[in-house]
Amino acid sequence: MKIEIVLALALVISTSLVDFGQGAKILSIFPYPGPSQYIYISALLKALAERGHEVTSISTYPQKEKLKNFRDVAVMENIHLFEGFIEEAASGEKKSYIQEFLELAEPGKLVVTNVLENAEVKKIMKNEKFDLIISEVLVSEALLGLGEHFKAPIVAVSTFGTINFIDYLVGNTSPLSYIPHISVPYGNHMSLKERAANLLMETVDQLCFNHFVLPLQEEIYRKYFPSAQLSLDQARKNVSLVLLNDHFTLRFPRPYVPNMIEVGGLHVKANPDPLTEDLQEYLDKASEGVIYFSLGSNIQSKDLSSNSLKVLLEGFRELKIKVLWKFEAEDLPGKPDNVLIRKWFNQPAILAHPNVKLFISHGGYMSTIETIFHGTPVLGLPIIADQFMNVKNAVKAGYALELQLNEMTKDSFKKTIKELWSNPKYSEAVGRLSKRYRDQPMTPLETAIYWVEYVLRNEGAPYMRNAGQDLSFMEYHNLDVFLLLAAGVILIFVVIFYAICSLKKMCFKAGKVSKNSKKDKLKKR
Repeated sequence: MKIEIVLALALVISTSLVDFGQGAKILSIFPYPGPSQYIYISALLKALAERGHEVTSISTYPQKEKLKNFRDVAVMENIHLFEGFIEEAASGEKKSYIQEFLELAEPGKLVVTNVLENAEVKKIMKNEKFDLIISEVLVSEALLGLGEHFKAPIVAVSTFGTINFIDYLVGNTSPLSYIPHISVPYGNHMSLKERAANLLMETVDQLCFNHFVLPLQEEIYRKYFPSAQLSLDQARKNVSLVLLNDHFTLRFPRPYVPNMIEVGGLHVKANPDPLTEDLQEYLDKASEGVIYFSLGSNIQSKDLSSNSLKVLLEGFRELKIKVLWKFEAEDLPGKPDNVLIRKWFNQPAILAHPNVKLFISHGGYMSTIETIFHGTPVLGLPIIADQFMNVKNAVKAGYALELQLNEMTKDSFKKTIKELWSNPKYSEAVGRLSKRYRDQPMTPLETAIYWVEYVLRNEGAPYMRNAGQDLSFMEYHNLDVFLLLAAGVILIFVVIFYAICSLKKMCFKAGKVSKNSKKDKLKKR
C-alpha cells in the first residue's frame, strides 16, 4: 500500500515537473491597440508564466509591474493608429460592417509592419528560438509567417468568436443556413429572406477580404519572409489550434473542428480584484441600486456628440439614480450630482457588486460575457462592428433592451431604464444565462492552459488537422461531384432523346415502307 502511495506521489511530482520544470519558450503577438483584446489574452499569458513557461509578449500594453518569466516588447508605434476611426464612430458617423472592415486593411498593414520593423522584434527574430507562437488573427495574417520562421506551432486567438477568415485557419465549417454572419442581427433560426441576406453578406465579406484585405498582407509577408517555403495561404493553414472567446451558452450551439476551442471569458475571475476603498463604500451604501455606464475600452464617452451627451445628462438627472460613468475627461459640464465619473473603473468588480442593478453598455463581446457572468441586465447602445449583433442577441435572450445613441430621446432613454430597473424578468433571464455559462467542467482559463500545453506536449498536434484544408473549393463543397452527376443526368437525357428520335425515325420509315407496299399492290390490281 505504501509503495502505491509513493508511486502515486512520484507520478504527481513528475507531472508537475513537466508543467513547471520544463517550461516552454512562448512568443505572443497581440499588436492592436485595443485594451480589451489584450486584457483577454494577458490572463492566459500570465497564467502560463506562473506555470514556468517563458513568455515574450509583443503588444502595445507592457505590464506596469515586472512579472517572473514574462518579458514585454512594446510596439508603441501602433497605439494611436485607430484614434480617428474610433472618434468618428463615437461622434455618430454610421458605416456598414463592410465599410468598417475595409477601413482596417491599410491600418492592419501598418500594424504588422510596425511589429516587424521594431528593433527588438528584429533582434528576437534573428537570435532567438521559440517552442510556441500565440497570435491574434485580425487583419494580421502576415504574422503567421513567424510559425515557419521559428519552426514552432501556432495557436491563433480570436477575441470575438469565429468568422470566415478564422474558420479558414483550421478548416472549420459555419453552415450559412443557421449560422448568421457576424454583421447581421439574426438568430440561428432564419427565414428564407434572412438566409438569402446572410448568404449575400457572407459572399460580399469574403470577396472584400480576399481581394482588398489579403493582398496587403501578402505584400508584407513576401517582404519580411522572403525565404519562406510556405505561401501566405499555406501559412494561414499552418495553425495548430484556435482559441475562441465564445461559448455555446452565450450565443447558440454550433459545430467546431477538434482544434477550435471555446474559451469564452477566460479573463473573467470568479472573485474579481477588489475595488478601491472609496468605490467599495459608495456601492455598499447605495442600497437603492446603481447604474454602471461604460462604452468599453475603445469608444470613449468624451467623443460622443453634444446631442447624445445632452440626452444622457438630462436623463440621468431626472432619474435621480446613482450612476457610475466611465468618462475619459477630467470634467463633464452639466454633470448631475447623482453621477460619478472616472476615467477607468474595475468593470468586473463593479458588475459583481450586488447593488449594481443595470449596465448601460456598447455591447462589446467582452463586456457581454462579463455582464452574463455577473448576472446584470443591460441597456445596449451599439456603435460599431459586432456590437449590433451582440445587443440583438441579448435582447432576444431576454436580459437587455436596445436604443440607438443618435436616435434616442431623453424620454425614450428614461422609459427604457425604468423598464429594465423595475421589471424583474430581465434580471431573472440573465440569472438563468449566468447559471448555464458558469456550469463548466473547467474554467475557460484552465481549458485554454490545457490546450496550449497539449499543443506543446504533442509537437503541434498535426493529427488534429482537418483534411478539408487540403481540398480545393470545388472539392470541399463537392461541386465537382455535382457537376459529374449533372453531366451524367444530362448524358442520360441526351441518350433518351436520341433513342426517341431514332425510334421515331424507324417508325416513320416503317410506316412509309408499309404505305408504299400498299400502293404497289393497288397498281398491280
